[in-house]
Amino acid sequence: MTKMKTKLLAAAAIVIGAAQIAAAQDRVTWWYEQATPDQQKLIKENIVEPFDKANPEQSLKIDYRGTELDKQLRVAMLSGNGPDVVYTAGPSYVAPMAQSGQLMPLDDYAAKYKWQDRILPVFLKMGEYNGKLYALPKTYETVGLFYNRTLFEKHGWQAPKTLDEMETLADAMLKEGITPFAAGNADWRGANEWFVTLALNSVAGPDNLNKALRGEMPWTAEPFVKSIERLNSWWQKGYFGKNYFSLTSSEQAADAMASGKAGMMPTGTWQFQNVATYGKKAGSEAGFVGFPSVSGDPIFPLGIGSTFSIATKAKNPEGAATVINYVFSPEVYGTMNSAWQGEWNIPLKDISSVKMASEVTPLFTETMKTLSASVADGKYGYTTWTFLPPATDSYIINGIEEVWLKKISPTDYLTKLDESFQKESKAGKAPAVPAR
Repeated sequence: MTKMKTKLLAAAAIVIGAAQIAAAQDRVTWWYEQATPDQQKLIKENIVEPFDKANPEQSLKIDYRGTELDKQLRVAMLSGNGPDVVYTAGPSYVAPMAQSGQLMPLDDYAAKYKWQDRILPVFLKMGEYNGKLYALPKTYETVGLFYNRTLFEKHGWQAPKTLDEMETLADAMLKEGITPFAAGNADWRGANEWFVTLALNSVAGPDNLNKALRGEMPWTAEPFVKSIERLNSWWQKGYFGKNYFSLTSSEQAADAMASGKAGMMPTGTWQFQNVATYGKKAGSEAGFVGFPSVSGDPIFPLGIGSTFSIATKAKNPEGAATVINYVFSPEVYGTMNSAWQGEWNIPLKDISSVKMASEVTPLFTETMKTLSASVADGKYGYTTWTFLPPATDSYIINGIEEVWLKKISPTDYLTKLDESFQKESKAGKAPAVPAR
């Protein structure tokens, strides 16, 4: 036998062997949202590769679908050709899918993997529909107020506790030629509802929001009218700057605050990574506080950025459950939160064994501890994208622009919001709301 034939036979054997290994593995499919090449690398190194190594009988395949994930997922789920792991933008998407029979109840897997012992109870409750568990949250988050601490020290400013203090501070910034709020929605129109969420929680308050979400108070009630009127006053005064519709909510907003072009940034904990990056670039230090309120008590609206479920027609439901269970581990919490701060704040009960990288900022660590304590004590507010049904949430985003552009009044806005909420609530599409 010639050397060439020997080499060809050896190569063929390797290919056949690899094919046999692949065939012996059960593939688990998961469609993910947009992620940069660096972020995809993080997921590969800290989730995909370690999972495959720990579960040699499984093979995890993640497809990055970008901003079209929601649309593609809806179509695929209807036809039964979706992924095994169903990844949604939040609980408001889960209820309609569960109602239509597209998602598998997770109660048996919860018992098998003892999720009740490992995950904060309030988040398990938020994943329920009609008394059954259908989703687990990837991350929990809050929206608050970042500020340029270096800029504040230069001007002798203090982080505000009340809305009156914040407005006085914002007016002073305008006189100095500084934009009060670093903000934009060019990359994500949904950024609009971050500010609606903050206004509703800081003016109307969490207790009134809880009543409205349970259908015990209409959205046209006076506390909510005052909330939208106050938010609109911030817009009309110029607190959001002149380029809101052309700036991105992520990197450009973080850059504006870090450079001192803007003094504060009302946004979510998902911005910690950008805040650290651009703060280092500008040589400035950031601070973070719960959003100011009428009473002066800090507001921490509770949000879920994404959820995990399993498709009813999943080709590999057992594999999907194994993947979800793997994600909810101290190891993944530590590696992903260290590299991608704020986006992988997995709601584990006990994070005492979590190992974080040394470069993680103390500001992030302390903020997450404060948020965790607030959730455990029941002292939290409500984010619109987590607790409102999908059509109502969409109107929150689109309708507020009409208020800002003086096309409709705050009362008209809330009237349409209430009509949408009542309709969806009666149709059983409203997410679960934990009791206070």
